[in-house]
Amino acid sequence: MSLRTTLLLPALLLSQLSAQDGPETVIRGTKQFKKSTVITGLAGPWEITWGPDNHLWVTERTGKQISRVDPATGQRKLAATLPEVAAPGGQDGLLGMALHPDLLKNKGNDSVYVFYTYIDTSLPADPTVTDPRSPYRHLYGKIVRLSYNAADGKLTTPQTVIAGLPAGNDHVAGRLKFGPDGKLYLTLGDQGYNQLGNFCFPVLSQRLPTRQELANKDYVAYQGKSLRLNLDGSIPADNPKIEGLVSHVFTYGHRNPQGLDFGPNGTLYSAEQGPKSDDEVNILKPGRNYGWPHVVGLRDNKAYEFARWAEANPPCSQLRFSDLAIHPSVPRAPESAFKKKMENPLATLFTVPTGFNFADPRCQGIDFICWPTVAVSSIEYYAAKGAGIPGWDPVLLVTTLKRGSLYVVPLKPNGQSKSGYLFRYFQSENRFRDTALNPDGKTIYIATDPGGLAESASGGTTQTMLDKGSILAYTYTGEGTGKPEEPFVSKAVPPSEPAAAPVAAPGGVPPQFTAAQVEAGKAAYNSNCAVCHGSTLTNGTFGTPLGGDYFQRNWAGRTVRALFDKSQKTMPPAAPASLPADSYANIVAFILESNGFKPGAAPLPAGGDALNGMTMK
Repeated sequence: MSLRTTLLLPALLLSQLSAQDGPETVIRGTKQFKKSTVITGLAGPWEITWGPDNHLWVTERTGKQISRVDPATGQRKLAATLPEVAAPGGQDGLLGMALHPDLLKNKGNDSVYVFYTYIDTSLPADPTVTDPRSPYRHLYGKIVRLSYNAADGKLTTPQTVIAGLPAGNDHVAGRLKFGPDGKLYLTLGDQGYNQLGNFCFPVLSQRLPTRQELANKDYVAYQGKSLRLNLDGSIPADNPKIEGLVSHVFTYGHRNPQGLDFGPNGTLYSAEQGPKSDDEVNILKPGRNYGWPHVVGLRDNKAYEFARWAEANPPCSQLRFSDLAIHPSVPRAPESAFKKKMENPLATLFTVPTGFNFADPRCQGIDFICWPTVAVSSIEYYAAKGAGIPGWDPVLLVTTLKRGSLYVVPLKPNGQSKSGYLFRYFQSENRFRDTALNPDGKTIYIATDPGGLAESASGGTTQTMLDKGSILAYTYTGEGTGKPEEPFVSKAVPPSEPAAAPVAAPGGVPPQFTAAQVEAGKAAYNSNCAVCHGSTLTNGTFGTPLGGDYFQRNWAGRTVRALFDKSQKTMPPAAPASLPADSYANIVAFILESNGFKPGAAPLPAGGDALNGMTMK
């Protein structure tokens, strides 16, 4: 090959790039960074941002606290505890935070805005939640403004900006940003409808609010939207008019947009989680439609079709949801069937052709780890401007949950389109949640989840996080060499439960439970567990399988007491042991029946020594 041909190849490849990228196109980053730990032991750090006091301001999702952390020493200073926050599951709680641009500038605007979920029984019950004891029955979202006192470092005097926003057990989103126009911008997810435990509920991302709903402050149609609000929660007069109505809605057609950030020219970037393929990086433009649930990524009919489970006949309630095999009674449509005007993404992570194997047998049941999506969780605009990290002028920094990595999306100088391949940095056995930037341009701070499932360093699956509930600092030290990332699919292997000795002798009796407990357990499981472990017990995207080969490998020969205790001590993840004891017994009965054990006349006790004598074999 001639030198001229060699030099032409990169230019040729780059010319063929579009908004779509396959997993094989990612390049291992070549720049060198020094990793250090700023702080550990945080209760779900969700938002981190650099403050005007040269501290990192942090929200803790399940800790219900806002703190200021000194990046040099790791000293944590508690600014506020918000007892109203409700965090019953894995995607709710204290989420986004936005600092007023005038904070600590002696202009009388020392305000901090946060978004969180809370329980409000004065508002109507969620019609999709039938269990009267479920914490999700009256779960809503709100934005609150707090006042900061620099003298004592405390946030006080919470004032509600807007309340009654949609929230649920999945896809809450909740990223909050202050715009250069002085408005608040908030992302709201689609509630995880049309999948897993919510598969019988239609996605409302395309539905827009009515005048009557706005008059009643009924915000159900705000699911799957980005919102633009005045600082008092009212609707800006210059918000886009969509189908004849001005509301808080800024954009629509979204799935789970967890990332949001502004570029210096006012461009609003978003990172949004896709289903099995096509996480998206988008530029949000007023009044535009982003296609979900009809389209993911580009409207190209690649590896996705819109299955409308709620319209199935026989009724959806009689079916079992599957990401891999759509029941023939479920209506479906290719992406090309959606004819409305929509915005294409700036980039996808990642697009694959139709026929891609989403159930590689080497994943052994934890299929979602093999999927091309990486679970994007935040986005941040970065430009070196001659003083920061060379060559990053400009880029978008995108954190991921499944991959435990930071993806770098290079942009053209105007920031309106992608320029080249994506790069992957900091691969680790973590779930990366959010980033913040040191003003020196050399250090990137990353918040990590305290638990969950992620890709292991060997390409398998792990549920043991390397840096639990931490803020990590990655400081640029120089250039290096690298090589293309290997495709991540087909390497994954399931994690194992920690070894445990059987509680009872091998001669224990089979599990005893009733059919009524199974039915009650199914309802309780769908309300509290399906969002993590999946509606079939094997198709979850946050928890390990509770059925199939994985369950047999890890639970055969062990006592029912061990399963009951494990359920009670760890579930729900944000509030273990918070359900009534009989609910745990019912859930265990449902799990047992789903794994082939037969109900009988005797009920399963809600704890006690009798469970020690029952062996799963």
